[in-house]
Amino acid sequence: MASQLGSVFRVSTFGESHGPGVGVVVDGCPPQLEITSEMIQRELDRRKPGQSKIVTQRKEADEVQILSGVLDGRTLGTPIALVVMNSDARSRDYDEMKDKYRPSHADFAYDEKYGIRAWSGGGRASARETIGRVAAGAIAQHFLSQTYGVSIVAWVERVQNLAAQVDPLTVTRQQVEENIVRCPDPTMAEQMISLIESIRKEGDSVGGTVQCCVQGVPPGWGEPVFDKLEADLAKAMMSLPASKGFEIGSGFEGTYWKGSDHNDAFVADESRSVTTPTNHSGGIQGGISNGMPLVMRVGFKPVATIMHEQATVTTAHENTTLKGRGRHDPCVLPRAVPMVEAMVALVLADHALRQEVYAGTWPYRNR
Repeated sequence: MASQLGSVFRVSTFGESHGPGVGVVVDGCPPQLEITSEMIQRELDRRKPGQSKIVTQRKEADEVQILSGVLDGRTLGTPIALVVMNSDARSRDYDEMKDKYRPSHADFAYDEKYGIRAWSGGGRASARETIGRVAAGAIAQHFLSQTYGVSIVAWVERVQNLAAQVDPLTVTRQQVEENIVRCPDPTMAEQMISLIESIRKEGDSVGGTVQCCVQGVPPGWGEPVFDKLEADLAKAMMSLPASKGFEIGSGFEGTYWKGSDHNDAFVADESRSVTTPTNHSGGIQGGISNGMPLVMRVGFKPVATIMHEQATVTTAHENTTLKGRGRHDPCVLPRAVPMVEAMVALVLADHALRQEVYAGTWPYRNR
């Protein structure tokens, strides 16, 4: 099973939803980067369950432990192992799922591939696996910020048909964190919260989009052909649970335009710095960053577990029905925001270090 990401800045996640714990090993992080458990914990607290009335009520502290790779608050350049222990798993909620496949879940596909599955909680297919991603992403974000001045901000752009009206280049983390749905448009945020609450009371779920803006990425990150920066970003976003779509720059809307409308003209200022007055490319051309902000969005489907009776089959492939049990998000979007930021950071950290290798400045030294 592929549980690794990255070429130079490499991460490998481990653990199951209802196992003893989950975590990640980060390899390739440069030495002497200041890292504390509190820094990582802040990001995990944004991802953890039970943080508001519109997310799953599973109660987990999600307290991170740094097992290796850090000494006196600084990275050693050796593998960093991070673990979070599970404490509030209720496997009894999944007893019926042992012999029945949950509609639109990975149960059937896992059984067909491996002949065995972690039926309690969904195992590796659970969103709890993303704890490792967010923990590693906290390190990657700190590295990018401290070394290159890169900032990454994501937010809930749309819930079903309720869409925020904001300028991606001006959204701040503070604005995003001012409400429980993580939407920087206060008026629309209230409507989103009301919608999610009503959907939860109906025992149903709802989806939408998360938008992300990255500023400070210098030109030159990314590789031609198969490892294009947007291709690696797309892979990272589409690896997230419940993700169903990825766009960067003009995305699918740009397919309706003419080239004369879509092209980003180049302009040099007095210091001969090159910019583009428009940014339909989303900050990437030819798979390589051009110095403009990276603007992207990720589409998330409605959560598959709903409290309605649904048609399914047993592990013996006999027709039956199944009703959702346990504690689940009626909308994954608020908790997906730190997940998107983390995955963006992991891809960018890897490409930043790959560029260091290409430029001949490796081995890296914390500047």
